[in-house]
Amino acid sequence: MLDIISFKAASEKDIPLIHQLGEKIWRVHYPSIISQGQIEYMLEWMYSEKNLKVQIENGQKFTIIYLNEEAVGYFSISEKNPHHFFLHKFYIDTSQHRKGIGNSAFEYMLKNSCPNFKTITLQVNRRNIKAVNFYFKKGFNIDRSEDFDCGGGYTMDDFFMILKRK
Repeated sequence: MLDIISFKAASEKDIPLIHQLGEKIWRVHYPSIISQGQIEYMLEWMYSEKNLKVQIENGQKFTIIYLNEEAVGYFSISEKNPHHFFLHKFYIDTSQHRKGIGNSAFEYMLKNSCPNFKTITLQVNRRNIKAVNFYFKKGFNIDRSEDFDCGGGYTMDDFFMILKRK
């Protein structure tokens, strides 16, 4: 059977699904990158249903990624200024990596979520080597590196990466 990758613009009714996907993906992907305590803190901060609702209300547009009708990931993006976007989240279930889903999702995002972009900026943990390399392959460059307090006694050690339309 040929795998079918599809996408659906999320609404508030999809918040429980995004919450579940976030919990699943973070608990598998991040233990080698940040502490379990920070994972729990970040999940509450970014993926509680209440906070996901606020993110949507503040303009983040979530898209759910499906493989053969099973939700396997999501991304969220917002337009900060005309034609200048911020990619807040881009996650795919680690058990579904290396199937072309990330590439398909990225191309879908460019075509449907920010077709006339001049820049797309994102933040990624510097130790998240797989993600950093994925973004390099997509044409992003490191704009700067920054460490900052994210609350709860934790810090974020991130690259800010940028993709500029040629």
